[in-house]
Amino acid sequence: MLKVGLLGAGRIAGVHATAITTNPGSTLVAVSDINTEAAAKLAAQYGAEARTTDAILNDPAIDAVLIATSTDTHSDLIERATRAGRAVLCEKPVDLSLARAQACQKVATKNGKPVMIGFNRRFDPNFAALKAALDKGEIGKAELLSITSFDPAPPPVAYIKVSGGLFRDMMIHDFDMANFLMGAAPVTVSAVGTSIVDPGIGQAGDVDTAVVTLTYADGRIAVIKNSRRAVYGYDQRVELLGSEGLLQAQNMLENTVVKSTTAGVTGAKPTYFFLERYMPAYAAEWAAFVTAVNAGSALPVTLDDGVAALAMAEAATQSAKSGQPMKLASVLG
Repeated sequence: MLKVGLLGAGRIAGVHATAITTNPGSTLVAVSDINTEAAAKLAAQYGAEARTTDAILNDPAIDAVLIATSTDTHSDLIERATRAGRAVLCEKPVDLSLARAQACQKVATKNGKPVMIGFNRRFDPNFAALKAALDKGEIGKAELLSITSFDPAPPPVAYIKVSGGLFRDMMIHDFDMANFLMGAAPVTVSAVGTSIVDPGIGQAGDVDTAVVTLTYADGRIAVIKNSRRAVYGYDQRVELLGSEGLLQAQNMLENTVVKSTTAGVTGAKPTYFFLERYMPAYAAEWAAFVTAVNAGSALPVTLDDGVAALAMAEAATQSAKSGQPMKLASVLG
């Protein structure tokens, strides 16, 4: 039984608390948060204790920590947790700064404890099935990847100001998905972005609509499209063209009812947002972490993956500002 400390008590921490407590191989021991009332409430909901972060990290009975705090604390907490001998699952991104994330990568490697980054979409049953079909050679060699990720509505501008920007906060999931499906990092990253959904987002120095093109050493191409607004719901699709066919993962709908009349054919909208869309993925992600840690086997997503996606986000940010493609190697240094 993996004994777990949860760092953070916000919305995403609640999602993880559910995954931890419903998995037969793990138990939630304690919760911490700078908002002590939130920590106490979440801990009580799941039969755990509210403690300080120091108390959780210093408790030798705790085997692993799940980091679901604000992004600016991730690198520090990864370093502290691995130094204390704990296995770690940390929400994305590793950091807002690529240099800080790379420094964290070195420290965690030296500490020798497993660190998994929370790219939960790899564990979505539909995307995982698409990847499995690709790996079996069902469409030959992958040649052209298209990833669509549209949110139903933009977040508050106050959030935008501390998020690190669309490429680090939102599209980072899609960068990791591209790496997951293509099996390699791209050579160049070319981005265009604009603020047409909410002028306040542009005034805050960010974009709300963006397209990124990734090119690979062997000539393959990937295109990622992001928008902060899709009025019909949470649009999450992947299309992969191969030398011998096409794979597609379509949206999850609110229901499967289709109405056909003389007026036309209509169906349900996509599920509204990530909590409805990706709950099974969060559970599968945690199950994979528990299995790997208990078995001492390789993690399915690593800190290296987190740094790779962050480097692509940095390259996209620079490309969007400069109007020029960026070599990923130049960003990595």
